[in-house]
Amino acid sequence: MTRIERYIFGTVLGAFLTILVGLTGVIWITQALRELDLITGKGQTFVVFLVVTGLSLPALVTVIAPVALFIASIHTLNKLNGDSEWVVASAAGMSPWRMMRPFAVLGAIVAVVVALNTIWLMPASFAQLRHLITQIRADFVANLVREGQFTELDGGITFSYRDKAGDALLGVFLQDRRDPQRTVVYVAERGVAADLEDGSYLLLESGSIHRQQPGRQDGSIVTFERYAVDLAAFGPEQAAILYKPREQSTGALFAPDPDDPYYRAVPGRFRAELHDRLTAWLYPLAGVAIAFAALGQAVTTRQGRGTAIAAAVIGMVLVRVAGFAASSAAVGSGAAVALVWAAPLSGIVLPLWIALRPQQSAALTAHLSTGLARLAPARLFASARRA
Repeated sequence: MTRIERYIFGTVLGAFLTILVGLTGVIWITQALRELDLITGKGQTFVVFLVVTGLSLPALVTVIAPVALFIASIHTLNKLNGDSEWVVASAAGMSPWRMMRPFAVLGAIVAVVVALNTIWLMPASFAQLRHLITQIRADFVANLVREGQFTELDGGITFSYRDKAGDALLGVFLQDRRDPQRTVVYVAERGVAADLEDGSYLLLESGSIHRQQPGRQDGSIVTFERYAVDLAAFGPEQAAILYKPREQSTGALFAPDPDDPYYRAVPGRFRAELHDRLTAWLYPLAGVAIAFAALGQAVTTRQGRGTAIAAAVIGMVLVRVAGFAASSAAVGSGAAVALVWAAPLSGIVLPLWIALRPQQSAALTAHLSTGLARLAPARLFASARRA
């Protein structure tokens, strides 16, 4: 790129990164506040909280990056026109293609990042999030049992502990009445929940095991210094983790498992999710094309810039809404897949046709400005009559 093209590229890149980081940070904070229950209600550590909230970042970037690039392009083009830099570059002989090249390069970079994100990183993060949440819900010690309370679990299990010191439970009481012919009670001064390779265990220290046999008044007592209790036997039954279409890999969407419960129930969601991922990289390019079509022409007056910006915003919103509508339609009809691709492609081809043909762009902007100018006196006249 030439010096002027590098200058334009640096300007739009700085604006894009600022907007991307700002919007992602704000939305991530709002999402993180919803997950505070992991610490306050489910007794998880701050590290788990950060991991759970951090796994949502790829999805946020996928949605925010095209919007941030569109806003950055609008800002940069308006700034260059406002400072007359765009006019000077055009007067010096820069063609519309060369003037658009810095924006196209950044759009291509963002498109590649979004493609890698949607095809590989985002489904992997969703799958890991599903696995982690399933593990958190299965941890009945953290989710169900409260300090100083006797908690009745499913299947005739009663669990309690007196106090908590760090990760250790003090004054542990565990009664197992699942077998009506035999009752077993575990009492220990201290217990620690530990995740080992073959499952989760409660490691008890300095306690005893009380067993009551049917038909006998006297039970047996066995003391121990250390004893391991398998928590999987006391928690809810572990079913296989069911991954939704957005949590499955792109390869799995190309060749879904016929026995997958989600696929048997709504096979159209797999089709819609697949084509959503394959078309996501087109939206950054559409944002650049729409912004350049609205503000890409060098003008010596600032009149009509607000109209052009409003038209660009409306165009981008229409393209994105059309994409969402087409994706919803693709769930029920395979023919709607063409619309999933047509939405972003139309947001690229039509604006480029306008942007690279100055006469049509100038005529469209003048038509919109004239229409708004005609509406203004009519509104003033109507206001005067009401007064």
